[in-house]
Amino acid sequence: QHHGKWWFNQRNAQGEVMLTLHSPTDALVGLYSMTVVLLSADGQILEQTKPQTFYLLFNPWCKDDSVYLPSEELLQEYILNENGILYQGSWDDITTVPWNFGQFEKDVVDICFEVLDNSPTALKNSEMEIANRGSPVYVSRTITAMVNANDDRGVVSGRWDGKYSDGVAPTRWTGSVPILRRWSEDGGQKVRYGQCWVFTGVACTVLRCLGIPTRCITNYSSAHDTDANISVDYLFNDQLEISPSIFRNYHCWVESWMKRDDLPEGYDGWQVLDPTPQERSDGIFCCGPCPVRAVKEGEVGLKYDTPFVFSEVNADLIVWIVHPDGERIQVSQNSKVIGRNISTKSVYGDFREDITANYKYPEGKNKRPVECTHLHSIGVLFRVRHVHTIHGTDFDVIIELYNAGREDTDAQLTVTSNTTSLTVPAHKEVLRLQYGHYGACVSEHHMIRVTALLQPTDQDNIILQEINIPLKMPALHIKIIGKAIVSRKLTAHISFNNPLPVSLQGGMFTVEGAGLTEAKEIKTQYVLVLEIMQMKKSIPLLSSHFKIHRIHFEVKNVLMEHATIFENRLIFQQFSFTVFESIQPISGSGGSTFSCSLA
Repeated sequence: QHHGKWWFNQRNAQGEVMLTLHSPTDALVGLYSMTVVLLSADGQILEQTKPQTFYLLFNPWCKDDSVYLPSEELLQEYILNENGILYQGSWDDITTVPWNFGQFEKDVVDICFEVLDNSPTALKNSEMEIANRGSPVYVSRTITAMVNANDDRGVVSGRWDGKYSDGVAPTRWTGSVPILRRWSEDGGQKVRYGQCWVFTGVACTVLRCLGIPTRCITNYSSAHDTDANISVDYLFNDQLEISPSIFRNYHCWVESWMKRDDLPEGYDGWQVLDPTPQERSDGIFCCGPCPVRAVKEGEVGLKYDTPFVFSEVNADLIVWIVHPDGERIQVSQNSKVIGRNISTKSVYGDFREDITANYKYPEGKNKRPVECTHLHSIGVLFRVRHVHTIHGTDFDVIIELYNAGREDTDAQLTVTSNTTSLTVPAHKEVLRLQYGHYGACVSEHHMIRVTALLQPTDQDNIILQEINIPLKMPALHIKIIGKAIVSRKLTAHISFNNPLPVSLQGGMFTVEGAGLTEAKEIKTQYVLVLEIMQMKKSIPLLSSHFKIHRIHFEVKNVLMEHATIFENRLIFQQFSFTVFESIQPISGSGGSTFSCSLA
């Protein structure tokens, strides 16, 4: 096995000598220089080659490596696949966002080691930092700290308030490569802006590039426990305004595969690594690696950051109403809401794999270190319903009330959306949401949140219910014209219907394909009310390898209302097509014939 030392073997054939260099399985990852010296019998240098440099990476194909993964199918996905899918939306309306990881693109490996070289530890004591680079635990933890720009010379700056005029909106990114290149070209200056899926995509690129098997995870109804008590408080005031959120529709992180020699036996395998800056760990914004098995077993004493990850998928959600005088009234406590439909892209295709069972036991069988209590329900019940909605149309939200008790009950019902509120007597009510009211305040993820509060006048208990209403985006129609031929331009016809009752401006296509074309932005003109927008665009194909093109389209609508500028974004699913290389070359072109299959 030759642990701890380098060695080579030698083969002679037809007057030539072939030397094969072997590294120890615990060798440090990084940039190496190699020189071959030919010596005489008395030790004199007869010939010497020029120094040749190479990067040594972790090797998940090697049985003795700390990241060994004994499945070629998994390695094809978690190391070699340059494209993936990130999951967004909500637990009951899951949406997908294709992402171009591009870990084998030009200069990416150089940038990945540049990220490590700019960590606080490396800048303070480079020799000590480099000495730890044989450990995937150390390297992956460093990457989670360096992908975010808090505290250090990290890559991406996070922002969640919708104000992106001095950077790029998180929804505009279609892959990791433009982000990493911009960071490197700007001398390690943070790239503005990202949110959890952007941090996750960039971390996945870096870790796969370094040879660590990695996949992207989405946890729906994700909690943010700030005090490690395995519960989160959800606070509303009398107007149903929410305190700073500790409860998210979804949150993304990565899992990486590695041995955990620093832990008791049984915690090798998938490890949670969260590059989104949420809480400090050992004084810096990073999270993990945390064994997924430790989360499931409730072993919150194991490093790193297991209590925090456990809460993200297992915490109790406690809902409170806070009155103006500061008095809190507990509305509910629920242990089933947090941590739903934990998702990753399947190894076997572009569809979702549910891995919730990796993190949690079925309800009633879980090994939770805390016990939960539940409030008793009251006699008056209600539910909130809505119809399928298209962005730009008016739609109804229906609130149905039911008295399960034996006596009539007077009650007050308060309903709010992002922009609308009303108070009505308790019975069946219909709240009409008009585009003129909600259009300027739709979230970046095309959601409207509706909250209903029912307060029976003769009872102490109150009921609060929330729903997220997803707004459907219009379809983007793309047609490839002619054949896709390497080194020639590919022409696509793109169209969509503007469903909004207002004109759109500032439309932008982003076209990106690993090994095919760098990220390109294509601006469009005005799109009028209910108009069908059409355009043709040519894109050069730069590679003859099997690749996938991603096309992303965003339209930005600027409205003036009460001297305030609101921005509306229609963000469509990215379009993919696959390019296959033909056996026969094109006569006289020097390239290869490609046929195009729409996916």
